[in-house]
Amino acid sequence: MTDTLFHECGIALVRLRKPLSYYIEKYGTAYAMNKMYILMEKQHNRGQDGAGVANIKIDQQPGFRFISRYRSMKPQPVAHLFKKIGKKFKKAQKEGKEKFKDEQWLKEHVAFSGELWLGHLRYGTHGMNNIENVHPFLRQNNWRSRNLVMAGNFNMTNVDELFNILVDLGQHPKEKVDTITVMEKIGHFLDEEVQSLFKKYKDQYSNREISDIIENEIDLSRVLRRACKDFDGGYTMAGLTGSGSALWFAILRGSALPIFTQDDEVVVVASEKRRSKPPSMSIIIKSRNQTGTCAGHYQKRRVCAAPHPQTAGKDVVQL
Repeated sequence: MTDTLFHECGIALVRLRKPLSYYIEKYGTAYAMNKMYILMEKQHNRGQDGAGVANIKIDQQPGFRFISRYRSMKPQPVAHLFKKIGKKFKKAQKEGKEKFKDEQWLKEHVAFSGELWLGHLRYGTHGMNNIENVHPFLRQNNWRSRNLVMAGNFNMTNVDELFNILVDLGQHPKEKVDTITVMEKIGHFLDEEVQSLFKKYKDQYSNREISDIIENEIDLSRVLRRACKDFDGGYTMAGLTGSGSALWFAILRGSALPIFTQDDEVVVVASEKRRSKPPSMSIIIKSRNQTGTCAGHYQKRRVCAAPHPQTAGKDVVQL
């Protein structure tokens, strides 16, 4: 394997660690949106071919949307994205008035008002420049824990092999490109993890109770170990599940180790230009434990480096 990532897409992830009402009272309704905008605008030189952003509302009630996504290929895609989101907030504020400061009303009526954000800036090196190639990508399902949002910066050297693996699993991929094969492979093992937990508890609890148990117990490190074992190439990827977990993982063959930081209010992960020596890393942020602590191997720059997802386990960051 010799492929090195010289031109890099930008990725940013934000996870609020307290209830949304806390930020509304202390900073205003648009706190997370503004933080994500700043993170993406700082990397706008990487978004020459487009940008996208996705948002997850954690513990959203049935009957309401919990995933929002916008993508843009305008000349200033980041500004265009957040102008559209800002218009939704202004309209909701005008129509909702005092309700605009109510957490439950906001999550039920306003897109992009959730606790978990993922942004991507595309620097196209492969594929056509059209909106379908702009990240994040969605893999949707009516079971919340099986939904997957993915964005990345990668160049797989064995796309044909990964495609054939999916076909052998019984899937019918719509394209033979690395973005599709990577997402579908991770999605396949996410489905298997969910199904395994369902079988474990199906004789003990109702289906609705099992859904909550799955979201608490799902082992994303095992999903990554199984999904990534056949990947060959350099990559940095980030993903969100519909239940509100987040993951960031990489084989750093020429690509840069991300900036990772957290405090009592927020977790932030973002692309970094500086080249790094650690060969691999992974970060997992669990959906329910909003006030946990970070455990892992740290370098001086507060970057969390853990083993490749093939061997990652106890060293994966779990918040």
